[in-house]
Amino acid sequence: MPKSIPLGEAAVTVDYGVTASATDSPIGPKFLRITDIQDGSVNWDSVPWCECDAKTASGSMLASGDIVFARTGATTGKSYLIRECPENSVFASYLIRVRVNNDFDPRYVSHFFQTPNYWAQITKSARGVAQPGVNATTLKSLSIPVFPLSEQKRIAEILDRAEALRAKRRAALALLDELTQSIFLDMFGDPVSNPKGFQWGTMSNLFAVKHGFAFKSEYFCDSADHVLLTPGNFNETGGYRDRGEKTKFYSGPIPNGYVLQQDDMLVAMTEQAPGLLGSPLFVPKSGVYLHNQRLGLVELKASANKNFVFELLNTRAVRLAIQSSSTGTKVKHTSPAKLTAVRVPIPPINLQQRFASIVNQLETVKSIGRSALVENSMLFSSLQHQAFRGEL
Repeated sequence: MPKSIPLGEAAVTVDYGVTASATDSPIGPKFLRITDIQDGSVNWDSVPWCECDAKTASGSMLASGDIVFARTGATTGKSYLIRECPENSVFASYLIRVRVNNDFDPRYVSHFFQTPNYWAQITKSARGVAQPGVNATTLKSLSIPVFPLSEQKRIAEILDRAEALRAKRRAALALLDELTQSIFLDMFGDPVSNPKGFQWGTMSNLFAVKHGFAFKSEYFCDSADHVLLTPGNFNETGGYRDRGEKTKFYSGPIPNGYVLQQDDMLVAMTEQAPGLLGSPLFVPKSGVYLHNQRLGLVELKASANKNFVFELLNTRAVRLAIQSSSTGTKVKHTSPAKLTAVRVPIPPINLQQRFASIVNQLETVKSIGRSALVENSMLFSSLQHQAFRGEL
């Protein structure tokens, strides 16, 4: 086992970002926020600008090799290595930046920040009840294993290649999702313009929505037979997301009708994250997952096919319509009545079923891809474990 040192001994600086407002007008530097970091990457074209003067921004300019952390909230400990960024870029005050000294490769340090060892330290160090978080002092105290710089570079190169393979698998699955939506639009057209001339109706012609149950927080726990689904279990583009260590279990009494079955469809009624409102998922397993409040159970009518409804809810037009009728300022909400009142074309059921047949074929291909991704992830975890123990 290699020796370990506090991160503070490896870092040149550990400091906070700019307290300022984001703007869509290009009047200042680019303004990186935690919400701009998605799936380990940043689309700098979509990052807003910062309303701050040059003096305020000067101490928070980003450069290649910087590592930024989320320091509070549900994303505490999430990190991102700046491999490249626009020349004039700063980071938000709820992020912490680490710059390592010349004895450390930032890629090596960044990979360490993805390990179970790191997350165990972050979890133990986080403070606060409503919004647990860490500060610069806490980060400096975290232990990091030390290798010669040449060995750090070798480890980083191996893990970079393994991660690149995982990224390609994820990208291939994303393309298959895009293909499904493209086929939907080709067969049914845009739900706003209805170029195919289908009969108009509302979502209520396709399904009803049942509210979830407000399960009591006193029975939330770290392990139990039942899992409480939350908006965090939804991908913004539709589909189920495993929350891993953040999975919420429930050990209390359960009223009749709120234990879900495999392939039940739920829709997110609260926008816990940007783009989440109206997102659908299929329940992955029977008898395990609970129908929680803020989630709507989609009860299909005879005029609707589940695959058609799923993709309909994933169209940009329908999501915007759900957004426009929602309530709430900081967090948007919808209701069964508002959701089912959205106006949409109603294609014939036989055409919906033909679409479902194509989706099922694509799902077979996706299943193979997901299995390959699991294998890639297991390989990556094994390499990661060996690397930081000096066994690679």
